[in-house]
Amino acid sequence: MSNKFIGQSIKRVEDKRFITGKGRYTDDIVLPGMLHAHFVRSPYAHARVLNIDLTEAKAMEGVVAIFTGDDVKALNGVPCGWQVNFRNGETMREPKHPMLIATGDTAKHVGDPVAVIIAESKSIATDAAESVVVEWEELPAVANPAEALKSDAPKVHEQFPDNKVFDWSLGNPIEEVDAAIAASAHVTTLEFVNQRVVPNAMEPRAYIGHYDEVSDKYTLYTSTQNPHLIRLLMCAFVLGIPEHKVRVVGPDVGGGFGSKIYHYTEEALVTWASKQIGQPVKWTSDRSEAFLLDAHGRDHVTKAEMGFDADGNITGLRIKTVANLGAYLSTFAPAVPTYLHGTLLQGLYTTPKINVDMTCVFTHTVAVDAYRGAGRPEATYLLERIIDLAALEMGRDPAQLRLQNFIPPFDGVEQPGYQTQVALQYDSGNYAPVLQRGLEILGYDAFRQAQKEAAQSNKLLGVGISTYIEACGIAPSAVVGALGARAGLYESAQVRVQPTGKVSVFTGSHSHGQGHETTFVQVVADKLGIPMEDVDLVHGDSDALAFGMGTYGSRSLAVGGSAIMKSIDKILEKGAKIAAHKLECAEGDLEYGEGKWTVKGTDKSIGFGDVALTAYVPHVYPAGLEPGLDFSSFYDPTNFTYPFGCHIAVVEVDKETGKVDLKRMIAVDDVGNVINPMIVDGQIHGGLAQGIGQALFEGTVYDENAQLTNGSYMDYCMPRADDLPMFETDRQTTPCPHNPLGVKGAGEAGAIGSTPAVVNAVIDALWSGGHQVKDILMPLTSERVWRAMN
Repeated sequence: MSNKFIGQSIKRVEDKRFITGKGRYTDDIVLPGMLHAHFVRSPYAHARVLNIDLTEAKAMEGVVAIFTGDDVKALNGVPCGWQVNFRNGETMREPKHPMLIATGDTAKHVGDPVAVIIAESKSIATDAAESVVVEWEELPAVANPAEALKSDAPKVHEQFPDNKVFDWSLGNPIEEVDAAIAASAHVTTLEFVNQRVVPNAMEPRAYIGHYDEVSDKYTLYTSTQNPHLIRLLMCAFVLGIPEHKVRVVGPDVGGGFGSKIYHYTEEALVTWASKQIGQPVKWTSDRSEAFLLDAHGRDHVTKAEMGFDADGNITGLRIKTVANLGAYLSTFAPAVPTYLHGTLLQGLYTTPKINVDMTCVFTHTVAVDAYRGAGRPEATYLLERIIDLAALEMGRDPAQLRLQNFIPPFDGVEQPGYQTQVALQYDSGNYAPVLQRGLEILGYDAFRQAQKEAAQSNKLLGVGISTYIEACGIAPSAVVGALGARAGLYESAQVRVQPTGKVSVFTGSHSHGQGHETTFVQVVADKLGIPMEDVDLVHGDSDALAFGMGTYGSRSLAVGGSAIMKSIDKILEKGAKIAAHKLECAEGDLEYGEGKWTVKGTDKSIGFGDVALTAYVPHVYPAGLEPGLDFSSFYDPTNFTYPFGCHIAVVEVDKETGKVDLKRMIAVDDVGNVINPMIVDGQIHGGLAQGIGQALFEGTVYDENAQLTNGSYMDYCMPRADDLPMFETDRQTTPCPHNPLGVKGAGEAGAIGSTPAVVNAVIDALWSGGHQVKDILMPLTSERVWRAMN
């Protein structure tokens, strides 16, 4: 590669469209004859539908159709994409997730739909929905996952009286871990809650179902992260429609953060309804529905114990967690607390004995799915909180305690990958330098002196360190299949060279804010030695390319980019045959660079465009070679990739009010090779804001009836610009040894390391003032911090 474009901070080409208001989102699409849907939803978290009176709604002018649960009983529910069975072999419990709740059945969370009104306008549909009279029998409900396990807890699904989805364990045998903990010179115990958060993508979910009678074909426009996966799930499992009869289009999408991986019932319902009515049907979520119904994230209740010998070496880690999966299983719900969480509990440490015990439960809340980081933030939070607390309890420096226990460096080429106690083998890593660089940027020694002086004032200073590792580039299909995935996790790409030498690239990786239209084009232009303007990227349309597994888990460049590289290699290989024929030389005598094939040691060459034209006008052409220059590839990685880094937060805590002021946020990340540093910085910045948001501001609040009491921007606090300091970022590079770009993934790193860094900083500040607090429930509001000191 020329490195003319790779590694350069090129401005995002897609931003011209977005900042001039030319982005085209699903809700912008208007189809001839399009109707609008509005759902009648349960106001209760748990209630039986006794009767639905549609009389007034049906009589309203402009109402075209009304469907209830009785009309869609024959349809299957939306499926779960991952299966994790009980330890004893019992199959994972997977109750049907119906399209609409039928009369006599029970709604299982607030917002569960019982009817859909389809009308000529959105306002008519909304008015008609308000005239529907539903007779409910309210039933007891439970929202807290630990409470759901109690014998007298309300039952979410009557057939599963213990409310368990499954239980699961990983790591060393518990007897070995118990013995290691028992023999330890010091054991730190931390009990905490990793609270439930709402994704809050800028664009609410929106869907348009359109059935065309002439072609007998459906089109679904959807704000999704993975159009092909939605088509597969909807066709094969929900509606029973042949895939070749369905086109799924994901146009511009205003953020997802994992919440738009999930195949939602509304997607399938508008698609089904469009055929029943013979007209397109649009539904767009309002913000209240988004708070209630978009898949939430996190929601773990954990007890963790970490043992140390007399020298401060970690001897063992024992973990028991209860994870809330909500009332129904979302697409990836079972994977998040298990294979995306339990497998990361080695962290960066040489912990010799680890046991993870996980119980996943149903509650009367909306489904939980991936949320930026998906399981890895929960793992990092656990590890980095407990090792920081251990340092405080043992009177050791938290940075030195980490450095003492870090896994030694390895490159995955000369040295083998690092085999953890929890199934994974890390690809390459060099962990100490990111922490040392973070401390250098901070000025660690000077900070500790300033902290001592501040302890005498009303403003306590604290520093929080968090190191992290995550598993990205999800992942080898054979491995994830063995772990319960019900789909492969490869990616596909097609590179089509036009006769004029211009290049169209089709990728199954969907872009919804990541900057694919820039970074993918940088890779292609660099590899082919042509201008970026000569490359066009196409994504988000299931009819445009063979297949795609979508965008999540920081996999786009590592997996989707590698699929593109495979196709480019095929283009160059075939191009060399054509060039050799034109130049009357052997292929082995050619070298490719700067957009042309050159006979080594001569000035004889032929340009990429000339070869492209020859491929489509094959008058002077190698015998037996097919015309055209167009290749597709599938890439299935051999391993996850493992980005890592160190985040450091500095806070000031007001002793009188408990107010936390985040003064500094330092992030030193190693995401492998970097294609566009500016885009990586942007992704790190966004992730930091989300991670800080969870630490200080965000969190759902449910009352005793499982009602979400802060489901609006008036009540749910999101971080704002003036809540955040200027971020200080730096990088080191440890290339991934097993993909052709050497990339590891950067989309979620900021959200993984920052949350424990901020909480550790607050706890550190309180200890400096003599308040030996072990934990404070997130978000760390002024009231909670003040109460912890008083």
